[in-house]
Amino acid sequence: MGMEKYLEKAEVLIEALPYIQRFKCKIIIVKYGGSAMLDEELKKNVIEDVTLLKLVGFKPIIVHGGGKDINKWVKKSGMETQFINGLRVTDDATMEIAEMVLNRVNKSLVQKIQSLGVGAVGISGKDGGLLKVEKKYSDGKDIGFVGEIKEVNPKILNDLIEKDFIPIICPIGYDENFETYNINADDAACAIAKSLKAEKLAFLTDIEGVYKDPKDASTLISELTVSEGKCLLEEGNIGGGMLPKLYNCMDAIENGVSRVHILDGRIPHCLLLEIFTNRGIGTAILGDEERRYFNGKS
Repeated sequence: MGMEKYLEKAEVLIEALPYIQRFKCKIIIVKYGGSAMLDEELKKNVIEDVTLLKLVGFKPIIVHGGGKDINKWVKKSGMETQFINGLRVTDDATMEIAEMVLNRVNKSLVQKIQSLGVGAVGISGKDGGLLKVEKKYSDGKDIGFVGEIKEVNPKILNDLIEKDFIPIICPIGYDENFETYNINADDAACAIAKSLKAEKLAFLTDIEGVYKDPKDASTLISELTVSEGKCLLEEGNIGGGMLPKLYNCMDAIENGVSRVHILDGRIPHCLLLEIFTNRGIGTAILGDEERRYFNGKS
């Protein structure tokens, strides 16, 4: 029985080998958010996953959110959180809280990675002019200091990667007048992935992936081309928070990112399971011209 256990471990390592060879020295963007940020054990798993990716030769970058923490601190400050079409209305006071909370989250992630013996540097979109934005409106409505990314300057990221650090980015940027804006973390991850022509962009979410029928868990789609994704959208089966996420995924593919993955961040070590195993566990989105399988998996 003991020997079987060791053989199983060996098989897992052998299964991971072609993926390690394929993605060595490639950039992988991890958008980290949802429940995986709130549960300490899940947070530990995500940090271990990203650290392992770095140690086997990948070039990971984390882009994180922090919406639930922001909600908590807005409430503690005696204010009310307001949303319009899913976007947080961000006045001066809310922007101040958001920046404070996101930077606090950022440095806690840096601390956790450093504790595992790997170098990490936490930055915001302000640093090095990484994310330049303009004011975003929601159906013509003013929602305050919410930014839409107009330009990405990845120089600071390339410099950090070259110096062997894992960049950890919080989604705050500024406009041409150097006013500070909050940015949707999905949008930030997508824009950064496009600017770097990343090999992979992985979204850690609170659902298993994309479903053909959101009411039927058995309809989870393991692989989805951009054309198939557009058909799903036309059929009207995609709604809620998945709608903008899927648009972001397809936009990333059409702008040079090789593959995008939507994963359930509540599953321990979901990143490793998706990247290093033949079957994977979430939904992989790829270009129409891409081959659908690599050693049994896209």
